[in-house]
Amino acid sequence: MANVPLIKLNNGVTIPVLGLGTFQGPPGREDEAGQAVKDAIDVGYRHFDCAHLYNNEKIIGDAIQSKIKEGIVKREDLFIVSKLWNTLHRPPLVERALKETLKNLQLDYVDLYLMHWPQGFKEGSEFVPVDPKTSLVIPSDVDYVDTWKAMEELQRKGLTRSLGVSNFNSKQIERLLKVASIVPVTNQVECHPYLNQAKLRRFCLDRGIILTSYCPLGSRDRPWKKPGDLDIFSDPKFAQIGNKYRKSAAQIMIRYNVQLGNIVIPKSSNKNRISENINVFDFELSKQDMEYMNSFDCNGRICRYLECVEHPLYPFKPEVEF
Repeated sequence: MANVPLIKLNNGVTIPVLGLGTFQGPPGREDEAGQAVKDAIDVGYRHFDCAHLYNNEKIIGDAIQSKIKEGIVKREDLFIVSKLWNTLHRPPLVERALKETLKNLQLDYVDLYLMHWPQGFKEGSEFVPVDPKTSLVIPSDVDYVDTWKAMEELQRKGLTRSLGVSNFNSKQIERLLKVASIVPVTNQVECHPYLNQAKLRRFCLDRGIILTSYCPLGSRDRPWKKPGDLDIFSDPKFAQIGNKYRKSAAQIMIRYNVQLGNIVIPKSSNKNRISENINVFDFELSKQDMEYMNSFDCNGRICRYLECVEHPLYPFKPEVEF
């Protein structure tokens, strides 16, 4: 069983540097997440990244509870993350949203609760309310700084041990810190050799905020992928580097993120790949190979969320992106 190192966050809480992402693709595949969590616990994962949006937290909760009942893990062994969705940014909705997540996960608290995106969407029953005339998301008028203040109450009430953000650019973090009484412990963003987030990482680290990397393998099975879109995982350079260390391309890409100092959350529903992805702590990439992989950066963003591009709080505008 793999032994995953811990990283200390700015509030003293420790988090396993590697976890399992639980987004499992298009509708109809939600059940995959439960078996993936069970398989991951069996091989040593203790950190699980969840979200209200993924529509599988009840399934994940059942999986976690089954492993607790088996005596494989205790609740305190696990680091569970979830996220506040964009339609729930209005302050009166925030606590209710986390309590629903806790009910689904069958937990009394999460270890980390993130604001999934800085931009709020129109409140209602739809996950993504879209204007039929423009095909763009309908925004909420809620400001993320007000949402953050409501989230701070969740930590004070013990419903989460830590708070963080996701998909925030540097300007948005800077603005949040001016009003925050609790500093985010992490900013969860897309990060891989084609988008290594060097500027954003330095910016966050200077403020005590660690990056968490999603899509570290390029998310080759992403539902929105179109023919001709970027396919990082198929780049033969990663396999070539892997041959040098007797590791797979995936292990090289994960290890790259670890050595950048990031927390990393690769996702998979394949038992063998889940096991492979955690076995990255018995080797180290050389300084030369890290520099070589840094040179691959081409601002190759996969998760652009273009339906939100006209939202006033859209984070990936070129002039303020990092």
